[in-house]
Amino acid sequence: MELQEVLPGEIERRSMEIITEELGERGFDPKESPIIKRVIHTTADFDFAENLYFSPGAVEAAAQAIRNGAGIVTDTNMAMTGINKKVLAQFGGQAYCFMADEKIAQTAKEKGITRASASMDQAAALSGPLLFAIGNAPTALVRLCQLIEQGVLKPACVIGAPVGFVNVIESKKMLMEMDVPMIVAQGRKGGSAVAAAIVNAILYEMAASRLS
Repeated sequence: MELQEVLPGEIERRSMEIITEELGERGFDPKESPIIKRVIHTTADFDFAENLYFSPGAVEAAAQAIRNGAGIVTDTNMAMTGINKKVLAQFGGQAYCFMADEKIAQTAKEKGITRASASMDQAAALSGPLLFAIGNAPTALVRLCQLIEQGVLKPACVIGAPVGFVNVIESKKMLMEMDVPMIVAQGRKGGSAVAAAIVNAILYEMAASRLS
């Protein structure tokens, strides 16, 4: 087989065509379809066509918050790096991750909790509308749910996509009991790249709508 020289933009276009063809006639919601396809594009995993759960109006709620300059809080620097901050800035938003903050490390040590959990407490001090993109730590998602339940936080939307084997499914089920807009990668699968891909899919659709 002979490899071809293909430019990055062409690679993405062809990839999306292949994904669309392989998905066939699934009948996805038009607002959810770009997110599903971008996650599959990021992971090459078609299981996400079935695994991604969208609460009613979640995509619209996330988009409206972004239009209002929402901040996006992640649980890993990898997820924050993966978010297209240039497009986010067009709407007046900013991405946050507190995991590398020395104060967070100290707080986590003093309280005997994870830095991911302590990061959610720090996020509660932010002003304005907030989206949360959790792609790694179930402890972050659990703490976020606790803060929601206590009325300390009311996120515009929560992307729940921690990955792994310990408390991952349980933390996602906990989120799905909350009364907030959400997009959840059900089961064990997820990851920082998935969380960032979901955010980017929303951003790209919003940017495209601006241009049309």
